[in-house]
Amino acid sequence: MQGEPPGSSSIRGAQAGPGARQGHVPDFFIVGHEKCGTTALFKMLRNHPQIFMPDHKEPRFFSWDLRDSPPQAGAVVPHDLESYLALFAPAEAGQLVGEASPQYIRSPGAAAQIARLRPDARIIAIFREPAAFLRSFHIQAVRSRVETERDLRTALALEDARREGREIPHGTHVSWLMYAEHVRYVEQLRRFEDAFGAENVLALIYDDYRRDNEQTLARVMRFLGVEQIALAPIETNNEKLTGVRFMALHRISRRLRMARHRPDRADPLTRTVAKLVPRSLQGTWRRMVYEVPPPLDPELAGELHRRFRGEVVALGEHLDRDLVSLWRYDER
Repeated sequence: MQGEPPGSSSIRGAQAGPGARQGHVPDFFIVGHEKCGTTALFKMLRNHPQIFMPDHKEPRFFSWDLRDSPPQAGAVVPHDLESYLALFAPAEAGQLVGEASPQYIRSPGAAAQIARLRPDARIIAIFREPAAFLRSFHIQAVRSRVETERDLRTALALEDARREGREIPHGTHVSWLMYAEHVRYVEQLRRFEDAFGAENVLALIYDDYRRDNEQTLARVMRFLGVEQIALAPIETNNEKLTGVRFMALHRISRRLRMARHRPDRADPLTRTVAKLVPRSLQGTWRRMVYEVPPPLDPELAGELHRRFRGEVVALGEHLDRDLVSLWRYDER
């Protein structure tokens, strides 16, 4: 089947009914969106004694349809079902097991693939106002070198060319650059509701999460059926110096950072340079290469509000929530 992860035959043959613990198959999945607080939620839930989540966030095992080819053995992300399930082997008896891969929400095939392995899984999705979401996602895409176009308006304008296979950065799957398609919120949510039942899908709004972290986290714990305890909030969306000033210098920075943290994956010259650069100069270099991202251009924000108003209305109706007022889509 197109888009299936490696070892899909094992997934189809797995019997993971309610309460099954075959190889610590995850009980719940945080499926996204990116830049909507998924990392903070992942880190907070890891501190709950009744929950186990692996050290490695974003296994992405069920979203191979967002890649041109699966990773090979030894890659950071798991390359087959056995290595995927091994992530959860350290879970203790009685712990609820989960993982967080925000790419699953964008993947056309992830919901069905997860359901093959764990049909009773619980799903958590987080949605953010589209213009703010796309701005933050684009900043991260540039930082991750998924995107080479630093200007969001230009990147949006490139969608047609990229859909035809042009202007795509080397090593990037085109789906990452189809920004407008990321905002198909209702379609994405329904894929998971169809696969797991609406009662097993919790849709959160990023604004609630930011405004009252404690109450939103309590809602998540009720949904998962674990004890409601106080968990310290974690801030992860600090955009200080996350914008890239110079792409060429950014590429050098990434190579040096890789050499410092994963020397086995760096070439000898880069490893040597990384060792020779004094720590006192790293801050200066960082301030030269990176910047605080500028706010979203008001004119572009207005265009995006008009473009995605229908999606905001539809999601609000689906969730029985006035998102038009919350996200100020009635002011454009």
